[in-house]
Amino acid sequence: MAAKTAISPTRAEDYPEWYQQVIKGADLAENSPVRGCMVIKPWGYALWENMQRALDRMFKETGHQNAYFPLFIPMSFLEKEAEHVEGFAKECAVVTHHRLEPDGKGGLRPAGPLEEPLIVRPTSETIIGASYAKWVQSYRDLPILINQWANVVRWEMRTRLFLRTAEFLWQEGHTVHATAEEAMEETRRMLDVYADFAENYMAMPVIKGEKTAGERFPGAVNTYSIEAMMQDGKALQAGTSHFLGQNFSKAQEIKFQDQNGEVAFAWTTSWGVSTRLVGALIMSHSDDDGFVLPPRLAPTHAVIMPIYRDDAQRGEVLAYCQSLRKELMAQTFGDEKVRVDIDDRDLRGGEKKWYHVKRGVPLRIEVGPKDLAANGAFVARRDTNQSQGMSRNELVSNIASMLADIQKCLFDRALKMRTERTVEIQTEKEFRKYFAGGEETGKLTSGGFAKCWFSSEAEVQPLLDELKVTIRCIPLDGPKASGKCFLTGKDTNTQAVFAKSY
Repeated sequence: MAAKTAISPTRAEDYPEWYQQVIKGADLAENSPVRGCMVIKPWGYALWENMQRALDRMFKETGHQNAYFPLFIPMSFLEKEAEHVEGFAKECAVVTHHRLEPDGKGGLRPAGPLEEPLIVRPTSETIIGASYAKWVQSYRDLPILINQWANVVRWEMRTRLFLRTAEFLWQEGHTVHATAEEAMEETRRMLDVYADFAENYMAMPVIKGEKTAGERFPGAVNTYSIEAMMQDGKALQAGTSHFLGQNFSKAQEIKFQDQNGEVAFAWTTSWGVSTRLVGALIMSHSDDDGFVLPPRLAPTHAVIMPIYRDDAQRGEVLAYCQSLRKELMAQTFGDEKVRVDIDDRDLRGGEKKWYHVKRGVPLRIEVGPKDLAANGAFVARRDTNQSQGMSRNELVSNIASMLADIQKCLFDRALKMRTERTVEIQTEKEFRKYFAGGEETGKLTSGGFAKCWFSSEAEVQPLLDELKVTIRCIPLDGPKASGKCFLTGKDTNTQAVFAKSY
């Protein structure tokens, strides 16, 4: 008989539904009355705030400032960059009227047509470029290094909480430079920032690489991404950084007088990550009992759960818990104080335990009359589900190292999975076999990442479409040698990571 789990179905039984149930069990978010949109609940938003806080600090350490630009973009702005508008046209939400009026039947109807339709931003290159065109006159005005935290809207046919929603939260960096070399350096620097965040905060190993022409951001010269493997073997693009060349500066007239007195078009970049990272966390670390949080991003590092039989015990145990909490919160984990809550709700011990298990709290600390007498506590780790009794002094002095060990163990576990599920494939037959099945059943796929030499994106695309596989990226640390295309047998010097993806 299979062991009972807190989440049903399990990952092996139905991975997509397991994902939805983890979100529900952890109380992270829910669907809103607006189709394709989500309500991010306090626990989920606290996690996003921790992500924001860490990333914002990293952006500012690399010289960037925050600003805010309009939600609405005149349609003519998008039309200036043909490839960009083509890439986003089918996803755009369009505002055509500026007020409502009674329809004579007890309802309302749009009125007051706008002279020019407004696009609800799917991304902000064009509207931000209009400001930069005014701000940039001389090489002395460069570089401009700006980030904005905002929401964007992209109509999606098939939505899934955090992974793909019509409206989502994100940050988008937009920078302007005097030379192509400076802009490319910025593009790669921000890719490194994202990789640093993913691996050291999310405990999620990533591959840094360049996108092929067919996967490139509309209007970009080069697009770079970080790619992570989820527990079902699929890839998730966790962040992108784009070298835009002079495409947008020419469309938006971002010009400057250089040191020789000549007028030149600037070089620009853009880069972003979104609330999709919450989905990445869920699918990287969670198990059949619910969410598993890396401590560096957890809204609460540890929860203390008092256990008592009557009011007399309650007073003594609570007093002990409060003083223990104060001691624990004086400890430092990473660059922050340890975050500790006390859960004194009138619930049975089992209910309380599973509530915090499903929410992914890294450490659970139980304190009852026996622990009080021994001046100790009973401590359980969420990542391993192992528990042990500890003295109070031992717990206080070791809590930071325990959290650090959980963080490391989560990364090591995810890296081991990726390593074990990454193969090199030489032939079409091997490729077909590796990526066959798994999609229709909703169960864990048998595949993962495949490193393959290929000679032409156009030549392999029909096979990829058939198998629902994508070229994730050409790894930056890939081999410098050459090989033969797995499909055509042609000589090539390009090896890429192929995978099914979100």
